[in-house]
Amino acid sequence: MASDAGPNPQRPCIGVTGSARRFSPSWHAIRLSVLLSGGRAVRITTRQRYPHEHLDAVIVSGGDDIHPGLYDSEELPDKEYDHDRDELEQSYIRYALDENLPLMGICRGYQLINVMMGGSLHLDIRQMRRKTSNFGTVLPRKTVLLEPGSFIATLTGRERLRVNSLHYQAVDRVGEELLVAGRDRDQFVQVLEHHEAAPILGVQWHPEYLFYLPSHLLLFRWLVRQAAAR
Repeated sequence: MASDAGPNPQRPCIGVTGSARRFSPSWHAIRLSVLLSGGRAVRITTRQRYPHEHLDAVIVSGGDDIHPGLYDSEELPDKEYDHDRDELEQSYIRYALDENLPLMGICRGYQLINVMMGGSLHLDIRQMRRKTSNFGTVLPRKTVLLEPGSFIATLTGRERLRVNSLHYQAVDRVGEELLVAGRDRDQFVQVLEHHEAAPILGVQWHPEYLFYLPSHLLLFRWLVRQAAAR
């Protein structure tokens, strides 16, 4: 178990899949966001596994591109892919879907959930942007317009969110049973929700780096509440 918070039956156990690199700012930011939301995060990587059956919820975090073969596309030149991580995260997503565990996807993780549910990705949107910038930043410099009546709009009480942006790929075909809940000003999908009962929320940005903003911390609080209610 990666978290040094120790066993605590009062705190739901949230599995966080991600990169196996020793230095992982995203992991530390997610762990803090989960802690502030009342949960206990455990790190899951290709070097550090955790039993599926001990988890109350799953977060699939950001990082390198998923392999395009998963959605019948071609590899990009000069790109390295992590097949082992792809397989690891698919197993945890599959378990969460089968067991109806609360599931959150962040950036790469949100894209992988979409692909596993039958969707596809734009391989590179940098030349497709017109109203948004290719400049990557962890600061909230981009606007996402939320769909009226969507779950995320109800949860945050917002019609739009200021978000960060570190991606150059985006959801193309939306996976089965997923609902588009937010887009940026170029109409690229930024939020996906499950349209029935399954507790699934995926976002293209990195809310863990915006935990100091209430609307973004609410996403983690929702996940932890869902996990605690199981």
